[in-house]
Amino acid sequence: MIKEFLNDPTLLLNAVGEGIYGFDLSGNAVFVNPAAERMTGWKAEELLGKKIHQYHHHTRKDGSPYPADECQIYCTMFDGKHRHVNDEVFWRKDGSYFAVEYTSTPVYKNGALIGAVAIFRDVSKQQQTEVALRDALAQVQHLSEQLQAENAYLISELNEDWQDSGLVGQSHSFQTMLEQITLVSQTNSTVLILGENGTGKELVARNLHRLSSRAKQPFIRVNCAAFSANLIESELFGHEKGAFTGANERRKGRFELADKGTLFLDEVAELPLEVQSKLLRVLQEQEFERVGGSQTLKVDIRVLAATNRNLWQMVEQGSFRMDLYYRLNVFPIRVPALRERKEDIPLLAANIITQLNKRLGKQLKGLSKATLTKLANYDWPGNIRELQNILEREAILSKQTVLQLSAPLNNEQPNEQVVSLDAVQKQHICEVLKRCNGQISGENGAATLLGLPESTLRSKMKKLGIQRSFAK
Repeated sequence: MIKEFLNDPTLLLNAVGEGIYGFDLSGNAVFVNPAAERMTGWKAEELLGKKIHQYHHHTRKDGSPYPADECQIYCTMFDGKHRHVNDEVFWRKDGSYFAVEYTSTPVYKNGALIGAVAIFRDVSKQQQTEVALRDALAQVQHLSEQLQAENAYLISELNEDWQDSGLVGQSHSFQTMLEQITLVSQTNSTVLILGENGTGKELVARNLHRLSSRAKQPFIRVNCAAFSANLIESELFGHEKGAFTGANERRKGRFELADKGTLFLDEVAELPLEVQSKLLRVLQEQEFERVGGSQTLKVDIRVLAATNRNLWQMVEQGSFRMDLYYRLNVFPIRVPALRERKEDIPLLAANIITQLNKRLGKQLKGLSKATLTKLANYDWPGNIRELQNILEREAILSKQTVLQLSAPLNNEQPNEQVVSLDAVQKQHICEVLKRCNGQISGENGAATLLGLPESTLRSKMKKLGIQRSFAK
């Protein structure tokens, strides 16, 4: 049997699974094995004595022509060099193609180059498997990064001392707000939540998310005032490894984490102007690039924003973009201050005490009538957050099941009006100007008496609304 193979090498060539072509120096086929026939659909008798390149090697995989003088198989016949190629295709008789890996080997006889042999195999399935594997690995990497980022964010969330009182109340202003939340929660419209510090703007945002179709997707919060101008962009949009000093690895931003869910921009008025322009693009186009990156990422998010400042006033002052203001102010919701809904204090207090019992392991039953009266007569500059803090302090101190106030509320008399710093400054500057007969500059001017540069005083007067006609 061995002698038969040795005496007739064609038997071996016909038995192998790879396709085999033999060429003379003119590029004509002199040998075609059965494996080549099966892979290409061309029979040996159709190819022998003909230039095979014209049959199934005439076009590159992108559809562009493949000139014969550039064919790596033919090149071997010209220069006698061995070649290995793994990024080309062969075209079948039926017009389809398959990815191939082939070698082109020169054939010598008596020291003279007489042709070449091409051995090839179909690597389509192999390439498909490799692509699928790369995609799977990329997906695993993506999920791993997503999980890592979400875990980090959730940990930071859990570490914060959330003291939400819940959306409870019977007052007209509060019920009006609840109706607005119910109406807009079922949409994807951008909501601007307005209200003083401590009124529960974040709680409104969380309930807008909870009632929406995105409830099962992430709710991601970012405090725009908690980061410097240099860091807020990275926090929102993420960054690539090496984007800046300290960027030791790629990090996803809050926009990526909020994909398919809700992004809550708390204290949005504190965003620097340069970040405002980039935020506007994301809101309009739902796409962005990481800091230091060039890949455009698309997201599907619903944006909620909150502020305690007058955004329109900031627009007039040039510190907030007008186009961003209109983009955020699609559906404004105002959260009433606690002093505007004092009739809700008993319900709020009961809700807070229920939470305190769970957190502190207490069995508090409520507040005394005297305490409720004091709470009702207080103006609550710190709103619900102040109420939470007071009740928590009393819950820790109390040895009774009914809470009593152990100290005056903020060391202030009930209903005592709180005067703002700006009001105090305005009054003082006006008194000094009257003393100086309206003169600002000079040795006897108001600027000298106040210990301020003239330009600073004029700026303060403009800010506080002190009429220029009053001053000289």
